[in-house]
Amino acid sequence: MTQTPELESLTEESLTRGLMVLAKLDSDLARILETLGPPPVWSREAGFATLLCIILEQQVSVAAARAVFKRLCEVVTLTPENFLILDDVQLRGIGFSRQKILYCRGLAQAIATGQLDLSKLQTMDETTIRTELKRLKGIGDWTVDIYLLMALQRPDVFPKGDLAIAIALQKLKNLATRPTPVQLEEMTLHWRPWRAVAARLLWHYYLSNPK
Repeated sequence: MTQTPELESLTEESLTRGLMVLAKLDSDLARILETLGPPPVWSREAGFATLLCIILEQQVSVAAARAVFKRLCEVVTLTPENFLILDDVQLRGIGFSRQKILYCRGLAQAIATGQLDLSKLQTMDETTIRTELKRLKGIGDWTVDIYLLMALQRPDVFPKGDLAIAIALQKLKNLATRPTPVQLEEMTLHWRPWRAVAARLLWHYYLSNPK
């Protein structure tokens, strides 16, 4: 099988191709596909707003993070420069925690001062992107993984620190305990180079099953 180039963006066509490969590799993934159909592509626009939203989603529900993000967008047209105008009192009123204020302000400052150019990430390999983004306080592997997977549409990114994916795999594989990030990485190596497609399948499965 021809390896998917690392910089290739996932498309409807390559998603379908990846699903076919995964269904042959793993009968449990094939069962999800058969019972639920293909997952959505789930994409986000690359840029400051999306990365800030992903930071807000760290360790909280997506719904709670999206509510804060929506309130923020009602207060200001979201650019790094406009975000930096808001003070702590305003941001706390919107729903930002003290840590998230620190992280998002650091991101905005890095972009506004030219330290970080998100548009250049499109042509970088995954390792370089991870290094660039993780220089900023509050951005770790999970945040980078979600940005790579959702905004840059890389086909072989697997967010091993994602709770929903861990829960989905535990249920799918009938595991006694929830797999750790290290275990998740080991369990999914054979899904390369389509791990981002597998991640979408697992989210699809998670969202279709009551907790």
